[in-house]
Amino acid sequence: MKNTQLDYLQLQNCPAVHYQLSIPELVEQVLANTEGLLADSGALAVDTGEFTGRSPKDRFIVADSITENSVWWGDINIKFDPEKFDSLYQKVIAHLSAKPIYVRDAYACADGNYRLNIRVVSETAYQNLFAHHLFLRPENPDPADRPEWTVIAAPGFKADPAVDGTRQHNFSIINFSKKMILIGGTGYTGEIKKGIFSVLNFLLPKNHQVLSMHCSANQGINGGDTAIFFGLSGTGKTTLSADPSRDLIGDDEHGWGRDTVFNFEGGCYAKCVDLTAEKEPEIYRAIKFGSLLENINFYGGGRTVDFANIQKTENTRVSYPLHYISHAKIPSVGPKPKNIFFLTADAFGVLPPISKLNAAQAMYHFISGYTAKVAGTEAGINEPQTTFSACFGKAFLPLHPTAYAELLGEKLKTEAVNVWLINTGWTGGPYGIGHRMKLSYTRAMITAALNGLLDKVSYEEHPVFGLMMPQSCPEVPAEILNPRNTWSDKQAYDLKAAELAQAFVKNFTQFAEFASEEILSAAPRTTVSA
Repeated sequence: MKNTQLDYLQLQNCPAVHYQLSIPELVEQVLANTEGLLADSGALAVDTGEFTGRSPKDRFIVADSITENSVWWGDINIKFDPEKFDSLYQKVIAHLSAKPIYVRDAYACADGNYRLNIRVVSETAYQNLFAHHLFLRPENPDPADRPEWTVIAAPGFKADPAVDGTRQHNFSIINFSKKMILIGGTGYTGEIKKGIFSVLNFLLPKNHQVLSMHCSANQGINGGDTAIFFGLSGTGKTTLSADPSRDLIGDDEHGWGRDTVFNFEGGCYAKCVDLTAEKEPEIYRAIKFGSLLENINFYGGGRTVDFANIQKTENTRVSYPLHYISHAKIPSVGPKPKNIFFLTADAFGVLPPISKLNAAQAMYHFISGYTAKVAGTEAGINEPQTTFSACFGKAFLPLHPTAYAELLGEKLKTEAVNVWLINTGWTGGPYGIGHRMKLSYTRAMITAALNGLLDKVSYEEHPVFGLMMPQSCPEVPAEILNPRNTWSDKQAYDLKAAELAQAFVKNFTQFAEFASEEILSAAPRTTVSA
């Protein structure tokens, strides 16, 4: 690649420009630059430095004519001054101009109707390898073609907050006018992936009426039905969508367009903590030459990964191309969905293990994005705590959550789609008294829903949440389908259900001003005192 092909970035004098390197070439560069080591599986292992996860408080959006009146500003989308961006950009470019850089042309969105061409310019080879894995790979890229969006990642550059307008020395800034994402001071690769996800979450709903989704998706083998799985960390999204009897469309980011559900990405970015061949065989097998492990530890002195060791971080990760998964669907596009599953790990033992939602309830629970953290998952948590993340991905939503929920509602009303709430959490009582729902039961309920076996069974309504609970399900004991029946102390269940309902209603007050009467009608049957 010629330096002149980077003139639009004002990057003309770099000592070397490594363009579109293959996996073996990038592995060689990583090793030569001492950015990482080879594990005995053949995978690269790197440390991302000071930051082993995203830094949400240091993620900004430039406030300009495109974004000022469109973006949902607040603690998720933080304003950044256009002039400050221009000044900071010049500093980053000066930093990179003195170094060899890695350039990769890629794209997002497997459905060609919505394709977004991307160029990633990185200071390190491992970041470029990550971009190779996580974005889609064009067959014959032309370096002379100017991309629609450019991502610049310079982990070695540290901002001066007092001068540059950042909170601290690291930053990730999205500029919709310049169609650029500027990342500095952090080597964590997830900032690259989620930056583009945030861009798509802005562009696709506004410009194309495409519902952008933080979810996994799979499809029945030989072109069968599509299923979508929403869920926060710990709810089973990756595990339940990795069904050997179905093809994986993708594990994290998708769009629901006019006629398709399509993956935004070309790879997977999976968590590694406590990974075993028995628990996650597909992910385990994908860790091989070309895969990129982040912030893992080896068993003493060797090159065998100790996946249980979280000395550096609980957020150990591996990235790899989607085709490393044996039952991946390539290209990663499926038909419109027939079933949508909202996964929650309700540690209070209140929600049914499976229930059917109407359109209003689907929008309400989509905006709520509920699960619960249990004792031991984070320091200082001794009892279950409610966790709400709007649209199951609040951190990546430039628009108000109701915009996505109403788009979901429109699609549900025009398409024949079943929406199910699946509780993979506790039954028979809350955490500490009851027990976690058996995975075999959860799989059986999802299989029954996918196969239409719950279409003709009888249902009963949950008295507080109004959800419709099936009274029977193949291969699942009928007595567990109504959660109240599993509690020995029925009065304690009623009190806990009221407590959880109040938490839902209280959380929703932040969205109520923008929500329709239809969405508000799906709230649990209780109120929260002022």
